[in-house]
Amino acid sequence: MSQLFSPIELGPLKLANRIVIAPMCQYSAEDGQATDWHLIHLGQMALSGAGLLIIEATAVEPIGRITHGCLGLYSDETESALQKTITSVRKYSKMPIMIQLAHAGRKASSYRPWDGAQLQLPADGGWQTVGPSAIPHLATEPAPEALTHEGLKRIREAFVQAAKRSANIGFDGIELHAAHGYLLHQFLSPIANQRTDEYGGSLQNRMRFPLEVYDAVRAATPATMSLGIRISASDWVEGGLTVQECVEFGKILKARGCDFIDVSSGGVSPLQKITLGPKYQVPLAQEIKQGTGLPTMAVGLITTAQEAEGIVANGEADMVALARGMLYDPRWPWHAAAELGASVSAPRQYWRSQPRGLADLFNDVTSGQR
Repeated sequence: MSQLFSPIELGPLKLANRIVIAPMCQYSAEDGQATDWHLIHLGQMALSGAGLLIIEATAVEPIGRITHGCLGLYSDETESALQKTITSVRKYSKMPIMIQLAHAGRKASSYRPWDGAQLQLPADGGWQTVGPSAIPHLATEPAPEALTHEGLKRIREAFVQAAKRSANIGFDGIELHAAHGYLLHQFLSPIANQRTDEYGGSLQNRMRFPLEVYDAVRAATPATMSLGIRISASDWVEGGLTVQECVEFGKILKARGCDFIDVSSGGVSPLQKITLGPKYQVPLAQEIKQGTGLPTMAVGLITTAQEAEGIVANGEADMVALARGMLYDPRWPWHAAAELGASVSAPRQYWRSQPRGLADLFNDVTSGQR
């Protein structure tokens, strides 16, 4: 029996298999609001047969967006637009859906990738960025404003309000974004965080704000919602955040009831040195899994069904999260199920596509039955 297609529980949330659709920024929102593009994109992802869909990084306040095209969840208008999209998707798919709540910090106010992805200055339509310290991401950029205690309180409350809106919409869970050089990662990393108060210096101090956000979100959401976090387990820079420090962070999160941890890496410094290759981040996920005991997602250049199956079967991680692979092949879970002798949920409208010799490939997406 395929281990990739075996069920798993993330706290209160039960998944039919261990394939996760990772958050993928689409840069297609309007004033933070979901558009028809999100309905098309999320609709096809939700029909893929994966066990879980996590929607893209969604900013908790306007200046927390990476670009002008990023989703937000900080107003009645952004909540209403996203509610409409999710309601439409759920008419045809029972796939569990989470939201990734985020704040870009000093990496906010950027142009969209196809417009260069560089910092967009206030004079050119951007906005003043904020961070743990007044240290720019690139040496050539203006520095962000160092957050005061009042600013930290504002952002913490913004995460709380976004979490409450997420519950209103009916998401099955929340993933807090503490990876890829965005604000919560910036606090964890000594590269971006050089504060001299209780939020900087030692690992205990650098963890303080991310843990405050986690605790506040957990207190604001019902126990029926799964809550986890995405981390960058290495900055890939000497003197940066290490996987050993992330194990300590994960242990504390587990003690506070965290349901899962999603392990990525990098993003906080342009000086990072990463040797890319198949499964290049999986050893980080394995170390986090072994060190914390948390249900762990592995990501990063995992492309084949056999790779994904091996990761789960060998205990390197509990789940495999795909992003670019799903964009390239939105039916990746179908093809993996066919290769591994498993079955997968699919809409009845597509049953006629089932290849000869694979009569047991598809389940009913609406009922979960063959």
